[in-house]
Amino acid sequence: MPISAPESWRRLLWAALLVAPLAALLYQFPIQFPGAPYTKAVPAMDAGAELELEYDMPGVLRVHKSGRVERFDGVETVPPCPSVDPANGVASKDVVLDPAASIHARLYLPSAAAAAAEPGKKLPVVVFFHGGAFFVHTAASPLYHRYCASLAAAVPAVVVSADYRLAPEHPLPAAYDDAFAALKAVVGACRPDGAEPWLAAHGDASRVVLAGDSAGANMAHATAIRLGKEGIDGHGGKVSGVALLNPYFWGKEPVGGEPTDAGYRGGFERAWEVICSGRFGPDHPYINPAASPEEWRRLGSGRVLVTTAEHCWFVERARAYAEGIKACGWDGELQFHETKGEAHVYFLPKYDSDTAVKELAMVADFVRRC
Repeated sequence: MPISAPESWRRLLWAALLVAPLAALLYQFPIQFPGAPYTKAVPAMDAGAELELEYDMPGVLRVHKSGRVERFDGVETVPPCPSVDPANGVASKDVVLDPAASIHARLYLPSAAAAAAEPGKKLPVVVFFHGGAFFVHTAASPLYHRYCASLAAAVPAVVVSADYRLAPEHPLPAAYDDAFAALKAVVGACRPDGAEPWLAAHGDASRVVLAGDSAGANMAHATAIRLGKEGIDGHGGKVSGVALLNPYFWGKEPVGGEPTDAGYRGGFERAWEVICSGRFGPDHPYINPAASPEEWRRLGSGRVLVTTAEHCWFVERARAYAEGIKACGWDGELQFHETKGEAHVYFLPKYDSDTAVKELAMVADFVRRC
C-alpha cells in the first residue's frame, strides 16, 4: 500500500529521533536542534558485516562481536604547547600523574603575567574530565584542548585535563576509578615537594574544582560522591567546587518533559548497557543520582554549578539535578544556568559565539569564587 507524503515524513523523522540522541552524546559537530540526524561519513558495511555487530552508534563507533572496536569520532588530536601559546597565553604539556595507575593528563598553565597577578598566591586547580559518552575523545582532542586552554586563561587557573580508560574495552567503573586516582594524584602533586613542577609551584590544593562536560560531568559528580565517602589522606573529603556542564544523566522513568516513547528511551538505555557492560541498571546512582538521595547529600563539595541548554538531550535531568540536590539534604551553594536556544555542549563547537563566551566567563567566575 503506498505511503502518503505526511506519513512518509513522520516515519523518516521517527527514524532520525531514534538514531540522533545516541550520536548526540558526542560533540565533534554542532547540533542545531533536537531530532537532527547525524550525518558524519563512515565506512559502509555490507549486510554480512552488520550481522557481526554487537553495537553501533552511527558516526561514532562500532563494536563487533569479535571484540574489535572501530571509532570514527573523537580520534583527532593536537599536540600540547610547552611554550606559551600566543593565541591564549597558556602553556600546556602532557604528563603522567600516576605511573602505577597509568593516569595521564594534559596540564595548562596561564602566562607568567596572569600567574603573577597576585604575588605569592597560588592558582586554583581545575581537574577536568572530557565528554564523549565514555566511548571517545581524549584530553588531546582539539575541542577539549581549546576549551581547557581558554578556561585556564579566563580564571586564571591550572587546568588538569585527565585522560581515562574508555568503554567498551574498559567498561564502567574503570573511568570512575581513573578519575578518582587523577584527583588523588593532583592533590598530592600540589605539595611543595610534589612530583609535577607546575602543580607544585602554582597549584593550590585548597582550591580544587572538579569539572567536566556531559559524560565528563557525570564523572565529576561521581568523583565528588566518592570523595565525600572515602576522603583523601592529607586532604579530607571535600573539594572547593564541582562544575557540571551539560551533565549526562538518565533514568528508567521520564522526568519533566522527556519523551516517553519506549523505543526512544531504549536507545539511551542500550548505550548505557554497553558503557557499563550491563553491570549497572538505568536507575543506578551512577546514571541517576536521584536514585540514592542519602548518597547524594554526602557529595564532597559545598559549591556546585550546573549548566544546561534548552535543546540539550539531558536538559530535564539537569533541571532535576538542580532541584534534587537541594531536596536531598545537601547543605551547599547551588548555581544553575540554562542557555536558551542552544543544544548539548554547544559551547565546544561554537566556542566563539556570544553565548559560549558568556558561559565560559560564568564557569571561570565560579572557579574564582571557589
